Amino acid sequence: QVQLAESGGGSVQPGGSLRLSCTVSGRDSIIDAMGWYRQAPGKERELIAAITGSGLTNYENSVKGRFTISRDNAKNTVTLQMNSLQPEDTAVYYCSGEEYGVAYWGKGTLVTVFS
Repeated sequence: QVQLAESGGGSVQPGGSLRLSCTVSGRDSIIDAMGWYRQAPGKERELIAAITGSGLTNYENSVKGRFTISRDNAKNTVTLQMNSLQPEDTAVYYCSGEEYGVAYWGKGTLVTVFS
């Protein structure tokens, strides 16, 4: 059974940084399409960063230049480095992988940016 587990959320002041990690377990091979989503209070879940198995990345405009997605295929992990955090980045962050039309989700980790 494939499981995704996020870690690294927490509280930080504006301008601060956090590093989120996602570990994929239950399989030996990687999931090619991986991404980070977030859901702010009262808003829909949105894709903010994506990465392919070969390392191609894509970002939502509001996080470009501040967030960096990366992966370690040997360890089956995906990381989201978040810099210059702002209050509007406050949300639950989810790791997701998709393969052959099947989506896998973690339970999410809360990121709070407060003044």
